[in-house]
Amino acid sequence: MAAKLYMAPYTCARVTAIALEEAGIEFETSLVRFMKGEHKSPEFKRSNPKGKVPALEIDGDLLTENVAILTYLDERFPEAGLMPEAASPGQRARNTADLCFCSSTLHPLVTRIRMPMFFAGPDNAVAVKRTAELAMDEYFQLVEDRLADKPWWYGADWSAMDGYLYWIFWRVEGAGYDVSRFPRFLSHARENERRPAVERALAREEALQRQLEAEGVAFVPPKVG
Repeated sequence: MAAKLYMAPYTCARVTAIALEEAGIEFETSLVRFMKGEHKSPEFKRSNPKGKVPALEIDGDLLTENVAILTYLDERFPEAGLMPEAASPGQRARNTADLCFCSSTLHPLVTRIRMPMFFAGPDNAVAVKRTAELAMDEYFQLVEDRLADKPWWYGADWSAMDGYLYWIFWRVEGAGYDVSRFPRFLSHARENERRPAVERALAREEALQRQLEAEGVAFVPPKVG
């Protein structure tokens, strides 16, 4: 089996990298240099017309979007336990809905907290960030309540959903969002970081980041607020 993950450091491609590591799938990484516009290059867009990461090449297939990739990996490698076993179509749909909660509800807010200037320009960036933070409060509290009596989203066992939530938490924590108000979610993030598979995924990212820095094309988001 041949697998290649197109990724850039600190992006949501980390979610797929964590899942691949947890499943024990050997894969290589291909660095996409956003500051050089490689994500919009004809070469990259021939493989992925969306011009985004992650993109996973696996056994001749090219897959995009974390929800689709995680679902594929779970179905292809059920022994890895990336998602809980679904006893009915309804449960399978609910599991997918959980991943979509990360991709379509939380991720857009992450971007507005982390890089608000991309949506409203520098003059309105602070207002965009603060509005997104207020919206995120409700959802972080939802996660906090979900973790009230269990270590992971689905209970005793880690899942790809936990990896996705970890990236979201880490991304906004680094943007100055006050995560101290959500101690269970904070503990969840730190427990993720102790997992060997997550450590390996983060080590891959750091190696790619060092490469970008050496080439002088590392992205440094401006501070807002």
